[in-house]
Formats: sequence, C-alpha cells, structure tokens
Amino acid sequence: MVETLYLAKPRGFCAGVVMAIQAVEEAARDLRTQGEGLTVYHAIVHNDTVVERLEKQHGVHFVEQLGELEPLRARAQTAGKPLADTVVFSAHGVSPAVRQGARELGLATIDATCPLVTKVHSEAKKYAREGFHILLIGDSSRHQEVVGTHGEAPEATTVVSVVGNRKHDPKLADPETVTVPNPEKVVVLTQTTLSVDDVAKTIEILKNRFPALVIPPSDDLCYATKNRQDAVKAIAPNVDMFLVVTSDYSSNGMRLLELAADLTGNARRIESAADLRPEWFEGVRSVGVTSAASTPDDLVQELVAYFQGRNEALQVIEEGEWENITFRKPKRVPAPNQIPK
Repeated sequence: MVETLYLAKPRGFCAGVVMAIQAVEEAARDLRTQGEGLTVYHAIVHNDTVVERLEKQHGVHFVEQLGELEPLRARAQTAGKPLADTVVFSAHGVSPAVRQGARELGLATIDATCPLVTKVHSEAKKYAREGFHILLIGDSSRHQEVVGTHGEAPEATTVVSVVGNRKHDPKLADPETVTVPNPEKVVVLTQTTLSVDDVAKTIEILKNRFPALVIPPSDDLCYATKNRQDAVKAIAPNVDMFLVVTSDYSSNGMRLLELAADLTGNARRIESAADLRPEWFEGVRSVGVTSAASTPDDLVQELVAYFQGRNEALQVIEEGEWENITFRKPKRVPAPNQIPK
C-alpha cells in the first residue's frame, strides 16, 4: 500500500504555458462574441488534455499547416460557424516562413511564443548575421521549437543531437562527428526543454571538438526545465517509484520521465489517473509525482484523490518551492490589409 506521496514543486504550468493558454482563451472568447472561431498553428502547448479542453470548451481549431485553413474555413462556413482571420502561434515558436505565410494569407496574428524561446531565435539571427555557424542542440528535427529556431537561419544552422537522446533521428548530427565550415566561427544554441545534465555533456563534447566554440552568456535552457528536473532529483531518494504526468510528445515532460527512471529504476508516464494500474504499486510504499510544464495541475490532484481513496492515512508531502514568474500577454497584430493607412 502506498503510504506516502511526494509532490514535486514546481510542477505543471510554467509562465510561458500560462501566457499561451490565456492568450488563446481570451482571443477565443472575444471572437465568439462576433460569431467567429479561432485557429491555432500547432498545439498551443504539448498536452492532449489542454488541447482537447480548448477544442471542446472554446471551439478552437488546431492546424499543422497554414494550407489547412482554406478547407477548414469552407467547412466552418458551411456549418454556420465561420472562422476569424486570426491565427495564434504556439508557445514553441514558428519560423519566419510561417509568419510570411500568415501575412500572405491576410491573417491577423497573436504570437504566443514563450519569451525564452524568442530569446533563442534572437540569438540565432544575431550570430548568423555575424558570420557564425550555429550548432543547435535538440532532441528531434521535428520538434516545433527546433523547426522554428532552425528556420531563423537555415543555411547557417546544423541541428545536433543531445547526448543521451533515446530516440534515433537520422536528421540530427552526431556531436562527436559534426563538422562546420569554419571551426573558428561556431556557436552553440539549445532547445529550451532538454535535460540539463545531457546538454552539459553535449556542450563539453562540442567544446573539445571546437575550442573556439562560443557559448552565449545566458543559458538557453529555460528556468522551468531546470527547476522541474531539480525537484525530481530532490525527491527521488525518498521514493520507490515515480509518476510523471505528461503527454508523450512533450519534450520537457519526457526528459522528466527519463530522469525519474534513471534515478529510481521505476518510473511511469501517465496522461491522467485513468491510466493508473493497481499492480504497479504492489510492494510500493512511497511514490513521487511530477508533471510537465504543459500539464494542468488538476490532473495531479486527481492522482492525490486516487491514492487517498485507497489509504485514508496517506501522507502527502510537497517538496520544493513554487515559481513566481509571469509573462506579458501577447497582442493581436492586424493583418496587412487591416492596418490603417
């Protein structure tokens, strides 16, 4: 029987996710008063529950390509639910090509890109202008954050696999063998949601290969990624197993799962309490719980209720400190044809 539940702090929504979700909810409410629906480019954050709630509660439409908008708009019009000429960019950021595509389609935009991702985009543009070749450490060539950052300077960027990457992506360069045009003009940037320890190892390899490697003065890994990984490290010695509440396409969530598995030898990924299996907890007395930066905390509270329902004497311990960071909400930028002359 599980006697103790350790809840990691921080866990769940980070400031960037809160900003992005609130931006979508507010825009959807405003447009609904006009009888129009809202479109978001890519999942606003990488969590199935969040996406489903926005679809069901706010009538939000999600697309992976701007080309999906025209048939979607036609279907919506036929159904008497017209789409607004507004698109929201997800928290992961988009490439300049997507922004240009939105302008060409005459769309107003709301940029919900996390400011910490925007910082990496700005670094990519700066170093490309200065003639550097960029080594962008990422966990997948298909992750939207990697796609967006690479798109800022595609001719000057090579995406490099992070050490310890557990999924093979042939499009990622190996840090042990990657080459650059000029070893004296090379800089390393990082996807914001990777393993802190694995990134450090990767940068060490790259620094040994390219002694002139420039490492930007401020770390690209976001505070939320670091803090959640630190919280798992603090709890791991006290638990027999770990539960990580995350969708499987959340980079920061899957890094938490890998870390918890490495530290405890017994970690499970779940979407919600509905995924729990009683046989997992045979002989388990203490369980750690954390959640990705895109996971709603009510899903964690469902876990607490699950274990309390099986042990009224359950001890719930929250370890760590909450974050106290907020980001300014993004503004709607009118379409080119909507800007007064």
